[in-house]
Amino acid sequence: MARLFDAYIIVDWSAASKPALGANSVWIGALARDARLKFQFQAANPSTRKKARELIHGLVERFVKRGDKVLVGFDFSLGYPAGTAELAGLTKDKPAWQAMHDHLASKVKETDDNSNTRFAVAASLNYAMSKGPLPFWGAPARDRLTTLTSTKGNFEDIALNEYRRVESWVRENYKAKPKSSWQLYGAGSVGSQSLLGIPTVHALRQSLPNSKIWPFETGLAPMDAETLDGTDVVFAEVYPSLVDAKPRTGEVMDQAQVEALARHYYSLDEAGRLGALFGPPEALSSEEIAQIEGEEGWILLK
Repeated sequence: MARLFDAYIIVDWSAASKPALGANSVWIGALARDARLKFQFQAANPSTRKKARELIHGLVERFVKRGDKVLVGFDFSLGYPAGTAELAGLTKDKPAWQAMHDHLASKVKETDDNSNTRFAVAASLNYAMSKGPLPFWGAPARDRLTTLTSTKGNFEDIALNEYRRVESWVRENYKAKPKSSWQLYGAGSVGSQSLLGIPTVHALRQSLPNSKIWPFETGLAPMDAETLDGTDVVFAEVYPSLVDAKPRTGEVMDQAQVEALARHYYSLDEAGRLGALFGPPEALSSEEIAQIEGEEGWILLK
């Protein structure tokens, strides 16, 4: 069985508020064919998210131009718990995931030095959804407001779940405990990466022809050559911690993880097993699948 993809790009995002390199910064790993058609891995560590966006765009554009199909994985949530867009009062003339992506792309502002408005945007969304400090939580002292506090609120006071179905699934089936998309600050938090990363995915989706975001635009369904016909680029959410990675001398864990995950997906693809991972686990109900495809998203698990 032929591979679905010809290049695998894994992105470890960062919510740093100033230029950063090394650990806890943006790492981009690309596994693709060289001039001799052998797969080689290269990693890059751009100091800002704007540089990272430009680099990802350039890589994908170059790969697609030579005829490659490209898988791009981002290590942050691409969606929010079902009901978020409706509770936030976002437009109802488009799918909930798209309404949220459009909203964040228009509201989150960043400068060339990585400073950004993520906490203000979260506080504004909290006001729209609860008039208080829910559902987003976590902020440094200078960014705390009555609608964004340092500690988690009581989720019994809001009609939203703390976790998406996929985060609960990972907790139930793997030795991993992914954080909630609502947590913006503190150890292991991923919420800020999502607020700052979704606008990048939105921009790449708009600027790269024949690209789709899984599972929102593809459906939560297995992929094969036929379903990928006419699609050059697939953006997906990934979770690097699910794959063992051992940094070499001088490497940071983030760098090792993007390589390990790129090689993992390549190996699955070579064995004809990657396509099935784009489909749903058997235990999901049709209602859950509809919520995942419409708003929550899913992780491309191993």
